[in-house]
Amino acid sequence: MQYEWILFDADETLFSFDAEAGLRHMFAQLGYHFGVEDFAAYQAVNKPLWVAYQDGQITAAQLQTERFTPWADKLKVTAAELNSRFLASMADICAPLPGARELVEALHGRVNLGIITNGFTELQQVRLQRTGLAHAFSTLVISEQVGVAKPDKAIFEHAFSLMGQPDKQRVLMVGDNPHSDILGGLNAGIHTCWINARQEPAPAGIAPHYQVQNLFELKALLQPSA
Repeated sequence: MQYEWILFDADETLFSFDAEAGLRHMFAQLGYHFGVEDFAAYQAVNKPLWVAYQDGQITAAQLQTERFTPWADKLKVTAAELNSRFLASMADICAPLPGARELVEALHGRVNLGIITNGFTELQQVRLQRTGLAHAFSTLVISEQVGVAKPDKAIFEHAFSLMGQPDKQRVLMVGDNPHSDILGGLNAGIHTCWINARQEPAPAGIAPHYQVQNLFELKALLQPSA
């Protein structure tokens, strides 16, 4: 195999992430019916916060609390509690994407595996344990802990230090988000593979080394004789 290390994004790369279902699950426990309009209102707040977080303009803590502030006022609970409940709900409902378990099992022991995620600690570690995949990843880098998020080169440099400063030409970053995963990997000087499920054109200025539509295609790419 060409690569010594394969780094994965987490949400919507290895694991499903249905935020709307997680929010419904969480709010139902509080006796609040979370409908379609509520989700639209949540996304109107949440999406710009994620952009600001990835651009280094706000902290992980700010993102996690500010997105729930409107409902905290309404339900008379803290935004921090709502965020914690949401991440716990996501851990309850999230599962590996089709092909993820087979891919990880096929690669484990043949190549070093790691995860670099902009997701939050409270979800990432629990989910890896619950899905039984934690043992396969020798490096887990979570932006909340590092203090910078993809595509910032610094989070990749932090990962490289944990990985023993590998040859960058032998490191592959795999992710579904061209702006954070692919651009981040390119900026860090490593190879990239975009999981382009909808077969969309690549954004201007972002040229991944590989593109696949799903994890089964990625497995075939990495194990052509398998």
